[in-house]
Amino acid sequence: MTPIDDLIRAYQRGDYGTAYRLSKPLAEQGFAQAQFIIAAMYAKGQGVPQDYAEAFKWCRKAAEQGHTAAQYNLGTMYAKGQGVPQDYEEAFKLYQRPAEEGHPDAQYDLFGMYIKGEGVPQDYAEAAKWGRKAAEQGHISAQYNLGVSYDMGLGVPQNHAEAVKWWRLAAEQGRADAQYRLGNKFKEGRGVTQNYTEAAKWFQKAAEQGHAIAQLDIGFMYGFNQGLGVALDYVLAYMWLTLAISRADVFKEKVRILAIETRHLVSANMTPAQITEAQHLAGEWELKKKAH
Repeated sequence: MTPIDDLIRAYQRGDYGTAYRLSKPLAEQGFAQAQFIIAAMYAKGQGVPQDYAEAFKWCRKAAEQGHTAAQYNLGTMYAKGQGVPQDYEEAFKLYQRPAEEGHPDAQYDLFGMYIKGEGVPQDYAEAAKWGRKAAEQGHISAQYNLGVSYDMGLGVPQNHAEAVKWWRLAAEQGRADAQYRLGNKFKEGRGVTQNYTEAAKWFQKAAEQGHAIAQLDIGFMYGFNQGLGVALDYVLAYMWLTLAISRADVFKEKVRILAIETRHLVSANMTPAQITEAQHLAGEWELKKKAH
């Protein structure tokens, strides 16, 4: 067992006091892994006061020795302006080697920089290339945003079936906006055979995570046309619409207004007791959400 092994074990078990004590002399002796760990501790405030300037200092030392993860973290510090003035061009340079070596987060960050034109000229085709590399490694945000690229035809030919493919992968990992978009594709029958049952399933999953538009859509499906993909249920319709109203923020004002109007139509078919039950269910849902 080497001193570096002892350091890694201490850090992994959350014994930051020991990790810091072990890392400092090793970092000063030039061990890149120790420099990387002490940088992480300063960045996160683990066992030491959070200090981005110290984190940057040690992360740069490790990165200069070719430590891939340190190069990525140093790039992130430049991108966010942590311990150093924000510099997207420097961040882009630092992300390249980790990305080429298969680091999915670095690949995804290159995707984002090419999309936004941060530190590099905007290039949707290059963005899609790096997004695909990260997505193929299971990077959930890359899967979701690559789906958006295919849906909109950004850097790739517009292809709704490909959008569905990537959104399904992200949705199966639990990403709410991917679940919503996948449900919408099933509802519209774009890139996939129209299937209201599948649409309702994915809307429900997103709604349960608090996605306001999905709550509006599943509420509508429960409340109209004898149930779209679900059995007609005015109580559940009212419950989900109530939640959509309460969770739609100022950026979703149209969603909130539509949910209010839809709930009004649903309530015309309900008894006072059913409305009370729906309100109770909505309150219970909110309490469970806060508990988590």
